[in-house]
Amino acid sequence: MERLFTTYRKLISGIQHFDGLVALSIRCYLVPIFWMAGHHKLQHFSDTVTWFGNPDWGLGLPLPWLMASLATASELLGAVLLALGLATRYISIPLSITMLVAIFTVHWQNGWQAIADPSAPFANPQVFASADKLEHAQQLLMQYGNYDWLTSSGSLVILNNGIEFAATYLIMLLALIVMGGGRYVSVDDWIKRYSRHVT
Repeated sequence: MERLFTTYRKLISGIQHFDGLVALSIRCYLVPIFWMAGHHKLQHFSDTVTWFGNPDWGLGLPLPWLMASLATASELLGAVLLALGLATRYISIPLSITMLVAIFTVHWQNGWQAIADPSAPFANPQVFASADKLEHAQQLLMQYGNYDWLTSSGSLVILNNGIEFAATYLIMLLALIVMGGGRYVSVDDWIKRYSRHVT
């Protein structure tokens, strides 16, 4: 038994040198997501401000110009810093706040699922109702459209817009707050190593 524990400890000690790859993978996953979100907000900034502030069909947030500016800047700057692995823990905090705002103002009322699937766990009445709508849409497209061409890039789905993706990104950001940018693969780690060498 002692030999088994010794082998296990050696294995863990060996793979610890690769723990930075986990943080790198998360960073690489999140970079295009935040860059595209921030870029879209910036390109349509006046529409973003209107959507942030409108209480009827938008988010109804106070100070919409400021909130839209902060969200846009966090996402664009966040994408750049995550790509470099620079100030990873720090930038993950405002990005996490952005995800929390998105979860509670945009997605919460739609439940968990991002894509409606009545057979999946956490399906709500809205998702169950989507099955009939999807079936009718498929019938209409088969009858009046080129269904094979329309679905050649993937199945026809109904967007449910639940919290699934935003919650997943939030969990990944929380992991980066704990792990940092990653050993050997981030500017953060290089700065830390250099400062130790200098002092």
